[in-house]
Formats: sequence, C-alpha cells, structure tokens
Amino acid sequence: MNESNLVEPADVPTTRNAYDEVAELYADMFADALAAQPFDRAMLGAFADLVRAAGSGPVIDVGCGPGRITTHLDTLGLDVSGIDLSPEMIRLARADRPDLRYEIGTMERLPLGDAAVGGLVSWYSIIHLPPERVPGVLTEFARVLRPGGQLLMAFQAAADESVEVQAHDHRVTTSYRWSLRGMAELLRPRGFTVVARMHREPDPDERTRHWYLIATRSAEADSPEQG
Repeated sequence: MNESNLVEPADVPTTRNAYDEVAELYADMFADALAAQPFDRAMLGAFADLVRAAGSGPVIDVGCGPGRITTHLDTLGLDVSGIDLSPEMIRLARADRPDLRYEIGTMERLPLGDAAVGGLVSWYSIIHLPPERVPGVLTEFARVLRPGGQLLMAFQAAADESVEVQAHDHRVTTSYRWSLRGMAELLRPRGFTVVARMHREPDPDERTRHWYLIATRSAEADSPEQG
C-alpha cells in the first residue's frame, strides 16, 4: 500500500501541531537540561558503551525533537541520526547541527530497512501514543534493530506500579505514564530482554517519576511478534 494513501490516526496531527507550536520554546527550555541530569547521562553513556561492545552500527534517535539527545550521542562517538514527527522540531535540529542527519517521519513506519541499526533511542517519544498502538511501535523498533542491538527507552512512570498505564495531563498534549512491568511485558514477546533499568524521582520542577530501561534484541528473534 502506498503510504501516502494511509489515513493518519487523529492523535498524530494533534501531536505534530502541538509540538510545532512550542518547538522554539521547547528547544530553549531543554537545551542544557542534560548538564543537570547525571542519571540521564549515565544511561545514555551505558547505552553507547553497549552499542560499541556489540559492534557499533548506526543509531537512530526516534522522536528526536530539536536534537539534544542526538547531539549528545554524537559526542559519545556514535553514528547517530534523528527522526521526528514535527517539521518544526526537525528544522531546529538541522539548523543547530547541519552535519547530523535528521528526517521527518513517524515511529509507526520508520524509514529504515530491516535490521538497519545497532541502537535505537526512544527518549520520552512514546508518551503521547495511545496505549493500544504501543505494541505495534515496539514491533517496529524490533524490525529495524539488528539482533543483539540495543534499545534505550525513557518515559514517565505510572503513579502505581500495579497499574500498567495511566493517562496524564501533559503540558503539550495528552500523554501516558507506564509502569516498568507493563512496558517490559510488551517488550518480551517482541524479542527484547531488559538488561538495565533505573528509576528517578521527580526534580522540583517536575510532576512525575521516571523510568529508564535498556533492552537487548535477542539474536534469535528474527521475526518479532506482531500486534
């Protein structure tokens, strides 16, 4: 089927437009955020080490926004590119780092071949996705990752770990908070094994706790489960 004929779910243009409208404010607000987040830097560093240990390979930053995580991964020596739903975010990313590769696109249909990358970062990029479509996105992540490839995810934590997912009134548009258990249970049948996890309490200007996880795509998982 020609992708141009596919009808976007209603939430996709809502999210795209919302981030287009706040792109410059978002870029300014988070430009130096990593400098004050040692735990974030630690997980990004561990991910970079694991990608290199597995033989490196290109890395894709899915939902890259204005490119702050992409840029950081570049400083860690990875061959990294970014993709984002928001054209305005991609414009800012390209203006800031014209030497890096950025593309407009959707995580539900990544413009990559099978087993194309050695690492994939989803840094708060699934939070606006309705929960029923998350399994399909994780299947897409598995499709583009090489066997033995590394997945790094960050997302806001559900207030109660016994609840898989909770709707959250995000400042930009509706988002969802996940329990670690709920996310891990979706990753497992798609050929992922969680190898590291970190919980972070909210900073004074934040409203939620955070989960970070690194998962390895199994070398035996050649056909990730659909659905």
